[in-house]
Amino acid sequence: MSDAHDHGEGEADHGQGGDSGEDADGGRGEDGDRGHDHHHDDGDHHDDGDHHHDDDRGHDHHHHDAESVEVAVVTVSSSRSLDEDPSGDHVAAAFEDAGHEVAVRELVPDEYDSVQGTVDRLARRKDADVVVTTGGTGVTPDDVTPEAVDGLFAKKLPGFGELFRRRSEAEVGTRTIGSRATAGIVSATPVFCLPGSENAVRLGVDEIILPEVGHLVGLAGRDADDEDDEEETEGDAGTEEETEGDREASGESADEEAK
Repeated sequence: MSDAHDHGEGEADHGQGGDSGEDADGGRGEDGDRGHDHHHDDGDHHDDGDHHHDDDRGHDHHHHDAESVEVAVVTVSSSRSLDEDPSGDHVAAAFEDAGHEVAVRELVPDEYDSVQGTVDRLARRKDADVVVTTGGTGVTPDDVTPEAVDGLFAKKLPGFGELFRRRSEAEVGTRTIGSRATAGIVSATPVFCLPGSENAVRLGVDEIILPEVGHLVGLAGRDADDEDDEEETEGDAGTEEETEGDREASGESADEEAK
């Protein structure tokens, strides 16, 4: 397995955004918003609190944010093993250090069907809220991860790959165009596909995925959660109706016996 976007071990590690070469628009503002300036200098201030982005239906997009998630880590490689997998090790350790859990770790060869089948299966697991793959995103004939997952995406997240490549430019320069890091939603589960090098994984996980994973997991599964709530409410209502029916039936029986 060979990723064209290979951050070599001799190259400098990415910091936590400080040395990434980003300008003010690409960095994180003091208000925690990444890449968005919400200070309206034209004087037309909208006093709507902390600028949570509610949609037209009145939903607060942050209401469903997941405080803790379970991640499925997939290493795509025909030459590595889980015993010698620094990139996968970092994904797992970074999530755990951030208060999340690792649901499962798997290794699959650089084969279209293997990658597609594994990602599809893990995204459907109830104990996996997010899937992160490493490897197979380069341009060699063996790099097939983007092709394998593309058909699974119900929704694509193009901003992930765009931001990853932009931040990678500070370290690898124009070679960043050889990276095909990608992301999308599969079965209401966010899936992120990163290059196989440890430096690339540090950038993708530490600086991009972890700050947003709870928000994305909450949004991706919001409709399913709402449906579950509605079903529970309907079930409770049905139980109440049955109880009233039982009472009426009991009353009728009592009247008949009295007669």
